[in-house]
Amino acid sequence: MQFKTRNMRALAECVIGDAKHFPYRSSFYISEFFEDCDLPFRHDGSTRVIWATERLTELLAEPSTRPNALPPRFVHLFRTLMDRSEAVDSDPDRALALEELNAPLRKEGYEAYFDEGATLQFRHIKTNKVTEVSNPHRPFAPEEIKKRTQLSDYLDKCSEDELIEEILLPMFRQLGYHRITAAGHADKQLEYGKDLWMRFTLPTMHVIYFGIQAKKGKLDSSGVTKTGNANIAEIYNQVSMMIGHEIFDPELNRRVLVDHAFIVAGGEITKQARNWLGGKLDQSKRAQILFMDREDILNLFVVTNIPLPADAVPKVRFEPTDDIPF
Repeated sequence: MQFKTRNMRALAECVIGDAKHFPYRSSFYISEFFEDCDLPFRHDGSTRVIWATERLTELLAEPSTRPNALPPRFVHLFRTLMDRSEAVDSDPDRALALEELNAPLRKEGYEAYFDEGATLQFRHIKTNKVTEVSNPHRPFAPEEIKKRTQLSDYLDKCSEDELIEEILLPMFRQLGYHRITAAGHADKQLEYGKDLWMRFTLPTMHVIYFGIQAKKGKLDSSGVTKTGNANIAEIYNQVSMMIGHEIFDPELNRRVLVDHAFIVAGGEITKQARNWLGGKLDQSKRAQILFMDREDILNLFVVTNIPLPADAVPKVRFEPTDDIPF
């Protein structure tokens, strides 16, 4: 990956402190900063901004994890740079520094932002893909816990179509899947066991296809299923149909088989249900099944920094008052 020279120079000025709202770094402190970033670079006494520009260019040229993603060491350097401990007195929350950093980044089609955990993230503006998805099993910040609770409440009341359209579609898009096509519930005869299908491109440019069977409530294996839950026996027939039926990819103009099947539940998928399905499928098909329950949805939705659906955000009520507002 390559940026224009003037944009790389602007980023380098942020690193060495020649840009506004960033602490100035002399030769010694530039070397110390790169050491803090776990990078083997030491300033050689040459012109500071030229040297820093060359080092950033080297980092940007390194391999990235997927298309339109910035290289990991490049991202790590700017996360260290934008740490709140590096704030100057006039910009304690780094908002002004962030705007200065984004000026050259936006010219290259990227944008930096702080997530709920105050960690710097990068997104590709055109595709809205986040460069690096945070660990969904990490401790959550208070703001993230609040968002998680609101989403959990929404999952209790949303319909199956809303689960797919408002939660799963934006989440999988943010995770890097593309060509996501919803079968919809208007014509069940055309679903062939899947609510939607999508594809994922590997770094080797090979394409893997996924089908998704989504259920709103809990998936269990009990003989009598409660209202709002689904029985894994129903899913078995749908998954078998999904794996065996071809889908048409209009971009490639050919029919392809689904490589993996996601079984997604807005509630819990019990261990008994997973074991029952595993026992019914042969070894080859068993390796094609991926489970995702409510906990997985909540964690992934929060760490990928996707806005909540409109109905998940509590409405603010204004109480009438007789006080004169001036």
